[in-house]
Amino acid sequence: MNRTAHPGNQGVQVDHAYPFDPTHGYDLDALLAVPVPEEPDDFAAFWQGLRARAAAVDVDAWAGPPEAEADGVVVRPVRYASLGGVRLGGWLTVPADGRVTRGCVVGHGYGGRDRVGPLPLTRGTAAIWPCARGLGARGTQPGIPSDAARHVLHGIEARESYVHGGCAADLWCAATALLDLVPEAAGRLDYLGASFGGGIGALALPWDDRFTAAALVVPSFGAHPLRLTLPCTGSGEAVRARHASHPETAEVLRYFDAATAAARITIPVHVAAALFDPAVPPPGQFAVHNALAGPRELHVLETGHHDHPGVPAAERSLAASQRAFLCS
Repeated sequence: MNRTAHPGNQGVQVDHAYPFDPTHGYDLDALLAVPVPEEPDDFAAFWQGLRARAAAVDVDAWAGPPEAEADGVVVRPVRYASLGGVRLGGWLTVPADGRVTRGCVVGHGYGGRDRVGPLPLTRGTAAIWPCARGLGARGTQPGIPSDAARHVLHGIEARESYVHGGCAADLWCAATALLDLVPEAAGRLDYLGASFGGGIGALALPWDDRFTAAALVVPSFGAHPLRLTLPCTGSGEAVRARHASHPETAEVLRYFDAATAAARITIPVHVAAALFDPAVPPPGQFAVHNALAGPRELHVLETGHHDHPGVPAAERSLAASQRAFLCS
């Protein structure tokens, strides 16, 4: 099942003041042909090892008293342990009537998060909204930068120390925390993530069979060999600058390519990818979609990471598309 929602195969024209073309000259046909980077010989062994170490963590999950309640959903603070001895925070949302039929782990963008948001899922969903290590109101850690331009380079000298491996482990441990706190959520566990959360989600999903389906929005970190050649306003620009003076960075990035990992994802995945995006180059986003090995649906966005009057309508359309996919 592969579906694409878009009125045509042309490129998109957007008024902007960026010093480069955020489409990078790609129309939809070209984006759908972006190839998947070849994975390193020990790619699976590296990630399976990381997953095994995360699975051995005692997450020691804690949920505090309600902070808020609205629209039939109760919001509670949550804390849990993750790989490397870090302790992270976030939020837990549960139905006020206590009737849980499914669970969801919700990733965030590189700006972190300081609250929960809307979910395109049923009212019976229990969700955990974790802050990744170093990011967000409840994810700060000593020694890990909190701004995207420095966070994306943290530990990049080696695959064993690169922060993105720890961030993927944070999602696995968040899932464990959710299931420990709300065991009923194990009936169906989904993942939802955008931008940073979309890319880290793609890296994490192949190695955790607890997840049933996923929705990735403008996913980052796809097709690094191509991404290193494309200017942007997001975290990728810091990586491009690092690579220019440290070309060996490319070898580490081979293990953290969201498109390479996506080729091993077999669960159903909904991808929202943008034709125009100054922060996350569209070819990398589409590479993640193109690589997916299981059922997939592509929802084409005209723009990503770019504010304009059409954004609210686009967000409503995307939420409806995600809901139809995940709740079918």
